[in-house]
Amino acid sequence: MFEVFSRSYYLGRLYVTPTDHPRALIHDEQHERLNEEVYTSGEGVERLDAPLVMKLESQHFPVHGDSSVPANTLALPESVLENTDVRSPPSLREVLLARREQAERLLSFAGWDPTDFDPGEYPGAGT
Repeated sequence: MFEVFSRSYYLGRLYVTPTDHPRALIHDEQHERLNEEVYTSGEGVERLDAPLVMKLESQHFPVHGDSSVPANTLALPESVLENTDVRSPPSLREVLLARREQAERLLSFAGWDPTDFDPGEYPGAGT
């Protein structure tokens, strides 16, 4: 689904579509698999529900898992989608997935604490 693009990102292609949910979403099984493959270190118990960080065009955003989203689809809130060139969703687009270190930096800027094991809202969600 994703391949090495740079020292900070993987590159993949996903169908981009709108959602009424305030968070960006992908299918929950894909979310967990990507978390395990990209974000875990293999040392000790690690969470697999941490948000992934993706980039579409010039926007970074946290991405969460949800079983209602079709496989290979990135569901974006209207507030994110309106700032893109996507005009006829669903639209197959190149999407960047931040590597672990890059994702940790970006999430910390948004106020997400990786030691907080409550997967609830965090500052910057949906922005």
